[in-house]
Amino acid sequence: MPSAVILIADGTEEMEFTITYDTLVRGGVKTISAFVPDLTLASSGGEVHRVSPPVAKGSRGINIMPDTYFDQAHCGPDSYDLLVIPGGAKGAETMSKSPSVQELVKKYLENDKWVGMICAGSLAAKTANLPRQKITSHPSVKAELQQDFEYIEEPVVVSGKLITSRGPGTAFPFALTLVELLCGSEKRAEIRGPLCFPPNTPF
Repeated sequence: MPSAVILIADGTEEMEFTITYDTLVRGGVKTISAFVPDLTLASSGGEVHRVSPPVAKGSRGINIMPDTYFDQAHCGPDSYDLLVIPGGAKGAETMSKSPSVQELVKKYLENDKWVGMICAGSLAAKTANLPRQKITSHPSVKAELQQDFEYIEEPVVVSGKLITSRGPGTAFPFALTLVELLCGSEKRAEIRGPLCFPPNTPF
């Protein structure tokens, strides 16, 4: 059974997280979420979560209970086939600035495993110093990426094992693409139908 770990932090965009998580589970992918703490709080003397895992407060104020606390040793490519980094400005900043997340992104790709980034989550491609390749993101962070990557304004961009997407409105095609890559086109078609998209939906 394919498996995936989806990162989450305070400020993660709720739709990008939940639609991806839900769609992967529908596709038969064993999926867990891992909470990434904001390390800048500790260095500035701010309040740091003391329970494991804490509730993550999303970008629109919705509380989500992660499955586990982020631990690089337990979230690596030896345990999962896919690593997903959602957006949401604050959440994406926390994840992309985490040295452990940066290292994990590189390890997944080095081990020929999949990495998905959506919205501002694509900033992790830059902070992980990935080589120049095709990429997309939310328009708000385009300027931070277009000098280092071949920026494409498409809903979903697949470059080798890296899959990027634009924002909440592209969360379904992003998630369905992940299912297809992990489980095949027949599984994508199988779970797409019951989702009841309007006629002529282009994904």
